[in-house]
Amino acid sequence: MRVLVTGGAGYLGSHVVLALVQAGHEVDVVDDFSRGTPASLARGEAISRQRVRTHAADVADIDAMERIFAGANADAVVHLAGLRSASECVDRPLDAYETNLTTTFTLLRCMTWYGVDRLVLSSSAAVYGDAGADGGTPFAEDAPLVPVSTLGRTMVTNEQLLRDVARAGAALRVAVLRCFNTVGAHPSGRIGEDRNGAPSSLLTRLGEVALGLRGHVEVHADGHSTLDGTAVRDYVHVSDVAAGHVAALAALDEPSAEAVRTWNLGTGEASSVHQVLRTFAEVTGRDVPHRVVPTPPETVTTSVADTRRSAAELSWSATRDLTQICRDHWRWQQEHPRGYPSTVTPETPWRRGVGHRLRLVPPLSAAVSR
Repeated sequence: MRVLVTGGAGYLGSHVVLALVQAGHEVDVVDDFSRGTPASLARGEAISRQRVRTHAADVADIDAMERIFAGANADAVVHLAGLRSASECVDRPLDAYETNLTTTFTLLRCMTWYGVDRLVLSSSAAVYGDAGADGGTPFAEDAPLVPVSTLGRTMVTNEQLLRDVARAGAALRVAVLRCFNTVGAHPSGRIGEDRNGAPSSLLTRLGEVALGLRGHVEVHADGHSTLDGTAVRDYVHVSDVAAGHVAALAALDEPSAEAVRTWNLGTGEASSVHQVLRTFAEVTGRDVPHRVVPTPPETVTTSVADTRRSAAELSWSATRDLTQICRDHWRWQQEHPRGYPSTVTPETPWRRGVGHRLRLVPPLSAAVSR
């Protein structure tokens, strides 16, 4: 299958691209390199020994995307482009809504024009909101969507948009993947989280302390009523999440009465921030000093996945535990303490969806031949 991956040069995107290629798919990547880096794609090509076609473009630019679709001959789209950092979305809500929604609008238009009817949307566990201090029940896919963050609200809007479009009669099959806290690095140590502008993950900050690049890690422990006072999350290895995207893409070829199907990608295991600190210290053999600081707004106390549906319908489950996550991340960060080596990237604007030429478009349900 020929798959167009948006945001494929980013942290999760580079792992998804590698997993797709290793599964036998041909891949085109679209990325404006505001967060991703060509180095991650080059590393993936070296691992897989397969070339990936790359297009430097803003996914919200409908003219650029139409040109890419015209030449890609895609069978499916995996959509990862957008602002995915919860803290960044809090600070830049207008950018978050504009980016996360306009990229989806553009893709749906181009998919209609070029007859592409399969879409995997990489969504977020932030759509669920907060299970509360007592942990509550792990979030199942049919749980109420009560997001407490800007990121979660943009993703809920995206998901609802896809359901409305499908309900209106579009020839569209969609897999929505609600990814829980995606962390770790490729087991090879060649692909991992870069430090290219976006706020770094907890594990990257821990690694910086362990490497002596910062004196301590800040822990938000004053606003949570959990057992140890820190937030509880479902930490899932990035390679497992990438495998989930491959499994969901395959599932779109299976008969289903639902045009839009949803699956959680998580482990089902709850880990507090203090538990992560202890595990990371055990894996690295190094002290990781921390300091308690005020909890920022829109911070969820507890979020853990119910993974029964993804196990039953995708035959997918996470295979790596927190220890393996920390081990793989530490291997990556020891070899890349400041991320990927500096590379020349295309000079592309970060802001999306502004000033594009208006055009008449066919209804989304219209049949379009490639």
